[in-house]
Amino acid sequence: MEIMSKKKQLSGSSLKVIAIITMLIDHIGAGILENLPGCLESQSSLHYTYYVFRYIGRIAFPIFCFLLVEGYLHTSNVKKYAIRLFIFAIISEIPFDLAFYHTVFITTHQNVFFTLLIGLITLVAIDHFNCSSLLRLVCMFAGFYVSYILNTDYAGFGVVFIVLLYMLHDNIKLRNFVCSLAIAWEITAPIAFIPITLYNGERGLKMKYFFYLFYPVHLLLIYAISRLL
Repeated sequence: MEIMSKKKQLSGSSLKVIAIITMLIDHIGAGILENLPGCLESQSSLHYTYYVFRYIGRIAFPIFCFLLVEGYLHTSNVKKYAIRLFIFAIISEIPFDLAFYHTVFITTHQNVFFTLLIGLITLVAIDHFNCSSLLRLVCMFAGFYVSYILNTDYAGFGVVFIVLLYMLHDNIKLRNFVCSLAIAWEITAPIAFIPITLYNGERGLKMKYFFYLFYPVHLLLIYAISRLL
């Protein structure tokens, strides 16, 4: 047991840094490289670079979902957690739309904070109806439907993925297998379960608000850079 614990050397903050870096790389690809001349030319080096950046970025979402589940399991106040996600979902929407759609506001696609928020609310509902498997299933499909209708990042699948991570939380091998299969349509996304498996259960550095602030700020920077190029 001691040997196994030594092998698990990634704290929650370390996972968050990995997710942030891979997300940033992905967003540079989607918000900057994609808009450069020649990016869509299949034989160009820029085209290949774009896809490398996007493939690296697929690692981020599973880690953020895992951290959401960990946050839910360890938070002392889930209501404050949900309110925080909601506030930053609202704050981040204009930067998100500017970075990827070059407009101040659109209704057809919402940022990932909305996915995480709906996922969190779904987990709360599932726990509330823990005596009924049918009602828990209804809660999951309700979360799926809301996220699908709002067209949040990863849409309804994102919520189902969060639920899978939560339901299989205590069985690491089964969780890694099932969730890797579930997200294998994003070819490189299962790689995320390598650092997730190395999670040691510790919070690490206190950086609660770093990601919340980093998300809208980096999107604004990506938009600004794309306008200059």
